[in-house]
Amino acid sequence: MRKLDHKRALVLFSGGQDSSISLAWALDRYAHVETVGFIYGQRHSVELGARLSVRKAMTDAFPRWAGKLGEDTLVDARGLKDLGETAMTHETAIVLGNDGLPTTFVPGRNLVFLSLSGGLAYRRNLGVLVAGMCEADYSGYPDCRETALAAQTEALRLGMDANFMLETPLMHIDKAESWRLAERTGGEKLVALINEHSHTCYRGVRAARHDWGYGCGECPACELRARGWAGYRGREAS
Repeated sequence: MRKLDHKRALVLFSGGQDSSISLAWALDRYAHVETVGFIYGQRHSVELGARLSVRKAMTDAFPRWAGKLGEDTLVDARGLKDLGETAMTHETAIVLGNDGLPTTFVPGRNLVFLSLSGGLAYRRNLGVLVAGMCEADYSGYPDCRETALAAQTEALRLGMDANFMLETPLMHIDKAESWRLAERTGGEKLVALINEHSHTCYRGVRAARHDWGYGCGECPACELRARGWAGYRGREAS
């Protein structure tokens, strides 16, 4: 088995709240951290811009992390859009589908992302994959479940004969607790940075500013972020 360096990590980084907190978590723990993002035919490119904004803000605000943060890779995975319509890739209503899953679910997306990330990590000797998936407070996506991700990680180990590790620091905590994790990692400065620069809104709205960040304020992602922020601040969501 190929021995990859477990002091070097690759963060699956979308530019959203969860992946931004996960990036900070990784920078606080590993000697070298790289990021990977994916173009998969999203309805908007706002998160792709947020990725660069968050990376720059973190290195500016935390000099101790600047020397650790390495290369960013953007991978073309637009084939996911060609497989069928979802509310993340097409102008389709964001509702609960007949299968009981929200129409924002992109079948296979996280599994594909992990496979592509594993291929990159293998080539760059990055032994730890870090991802922001969570099953405690999420939209019901089956590929965010710990069991699914553990199975995929084992497939990567077997398929590449390499000692991959997967870390999901948000897996068992809700959105309010994830903000507390950000505060423990980088204080109020990190919380404010992620609040300002990350982007989670499904509709890609960046014009409207709320106390919890930017977004339409109506889609499920905004509602979840608003509730988490309110819980973190100790008040009810408005």
